[in-house]
Amino acid sequence: MLSNQLHFISALATSSTVSQTLIQGFLISKLQSDALREAISVITADSKEKKRNFTETVELQIGLKNYDPQKDKRFSGSVKLPHIPRPKMKICMLGDAQHVEEAEKIGLESMDVEALKKLNKNKKLVKKLAKKYHAFLASEAVIKQIPRLLGPGKFPTLVTHQESLESKVNETKATVKFQLKKVLCMGVAVGNLDMEEKQIFQNVQMSVNFLVSLLKKNWQNVRCLYLKSTMGKPQRIF
Repeated sequence: MLSNQLHFISALATSSTVSQTLIQGFLISKLQSDALREAISVITADSKEKKRNFTETVELQIGLKNYDPQKDKRFSGSVKLPHIPRPKMKICMLGDAQHVEEAEKIGLESMDVEALKKLNKNKKLVKKLAKKYHAFLASEAVIKQIPRLLGPGKFPTLVTHQESLESKVNETKATVKFQLKKVLCMGVAVGNLDMEEKQIFQNVQMSVNFLVSLLKKNWQNVRCLYLKSTMGKPQRIF
């Protein structure tokens, strides 16, 4: 029964804000709220004692067990969090004339079709571009011209002219991806230390429940969970 409910959560997670609310309502979790709050308090208190000249990211570090990346199906899934974990995430719009104009108005970096054509012939420029940005958005007319130009994990997200470009940017910044590769550990940015503790708590809760919904045996596949700020010590939460 629990397994069925968790897979239901996973199926819902990548669509709308309504789905996110439903996930929050399904908090069937072994994650203890008190332990999570305590870890967040320790992390934030430590950062106030040792002031940094940049905003630290809060990362969820995950250790898995009873998984064989060679034999088992490698899961991959994305979920939109209630609060943007990385507001300074660098995004580039690969757009038609209308989207390039819209991008300029909201201060979003962009490239037009002509600039992209030049990229196709220059592998060094492509690598440089892929390293410069965390994510890409693309107009419908442009996305068809980008085969696998930017490499794994960087394929652009489609933006139509019926959507608000600014909303799409915020949605991209709020979305985190869980993907099993060759090792049984991973790290995902779930917050930053400019956020309120309550906001970090909500993001972590949703991230963990979504992750568990992706696993073949749910919580039985979770070895450990830690929270860590960029410069701080890891705090175990499970």
